[in-house]
Amino acid sequence: MGFVVIHPDDNVKVNLDNGHKYAVRDIAKGEKIIKYGFPIGIAKKNIKADEHIHTHNLRTALSGEQEYTYTPETIKEEAEKALTISAYIRKNGDIGIRNDIWIIPTVGCVNGIANRLAQKTGAFAFTQPYGCSQLGDDLLVTQKILCKLIKHPNAGGVLVLGLGCENNNIPELKKILDDYDKERVKFLNCQDCEDEITEGLQIISELQKQTEKDTRIDVPVSKLKIGLKCGGSDGLSGITANPLVGRITDKITAMGGTCVLTEVPEMFGAEQILMNRCVDKTVFDNTVKLINNYKKYFISHNQPVSENPSPGNKEGGITTLEEKSLGCVQKGGKAPVTAVLDYGDITKVSGLNLLNGPGNDMVAVTNLTAAGCHIILFTTGRGTPLGAPVPTIKIATNTSLAEKKKSWIDFNAQSGKDDSLFNLIVDTANGKETKNERNGYREIAIFKDGVTL
Repeated sequence: MGFVVIHPDDNVKVNLDNGHKYAVRDIAKGEKIIKYGFPIGIAKKNIKADEHIHTHNLRTALSGEQEYTYTPETIKEEAEKALTISAYIRKNGDIGIRNDIWIIPTVGCVNGIANRLAQKTGAFAFTQPYGCSQLGDDLLVTQKILCKLIKHPNAGGVLVLGLGCENNNIPELKKILDDYDKERVKFLNCQDCEDEITEGLQIISELQKQTEKDTRIDVPVSKLKIGLKCGGSDGLSGITANPLVGRITDKITAMGGTCVLTEVPEMFGAEQILMNRCVDKTVFDNTVKLINNYKKYFISHNQPVSENPSPGNKEGGITTLEEKSLGCVQKGGKAPVTAVLDYGDITKVSGLNLLNGPGNDMVAVTNLTAAGCHIILFTTGRGTPLGAPVPTIKIATNTSLAEKKKSWIDFNAQSGKDDSLFNLIVDTANGKETKNERNGYREIAIFKDGVTL
């Protein structure tokens, strides 16, 4: 059984076999438990040296809204050699690393039709249950996410499939969609035609012919936008996979690229680390709003801000949200925080962006896709087959998972090297299929917080 003390200030050591924590020394009741060099909670009772530390003797110290001080750090980014990838150039100048046909239903009532068309053509249908019986901002959120997917550069062509009587009908959606490539985005309202399958097949055939004309050309790696996500985390997530992804974040942003960190509730307890890396006071203030507004969301629903980790996280050795967060934010490396995005916003500023949204895996990967990410790096210790509409590189925290779930896992962080993961990202950008693509596992989910009629 091997143990590691992650930071010199830690009073816990981590079992490398199961990710659980044990006391380095005697710890008194009420004393802070330190991991990663930061507090992860408070001892509920006296703890002896080498004793197991978990939910029975450790509690969270998180509370509601806080006041924060901007203490900027001087961050020196190492220069990185400029590299290229091969990508498709879209009419608006964006790049796409895939040239797929996507079917986007405006409402859940046409999901079955979308799936039939996908099965017959090889297109990808991204079904969702909303688009009708929604009001106000709740409907607007659905529209914003769908519009960002419709204009995503990884899609060579898109069929927007409507019914006709829904709140989110095609004319209303177009008001939010604004400018779009009319050669690559087509619409079909199913109530307006006699045979929606025949018409849908004809439109998809035309879109496929359009994509056949497209060719890849070399572009700088700096054009890449990478989403950062963890799910099914364990006690090794903050030791192996997330720090590895953090080093990739530093490399990509040093090349002029963009990385996007979301899962705001999983920043609670580690937010000051991110705030100190904000490039200016405006970004700092926006980060404070991001954190405190999400805490208000919890409180408005009469829920404690610390209601996390999941049962699977706890089984894997994670006890408190602070502990989970300190592991989670390591995916952001040491890169400067350059922008804060709201849910449904798209990235415009290179560097490390913080994206408003929940930690829920399916909602988060959809959020990252809608923000314009071409690839998602998804670390996992427990394992998950989930995939986003964009290539989702699944990174195992431990060799046991990587060997057990070869059909899910693309990379083993416990034995892999930084260069190997970076090369996999470049290969994926150039067209290599990820496991989620190979398996056909591509899903979306939209955040909901409103009245259903």
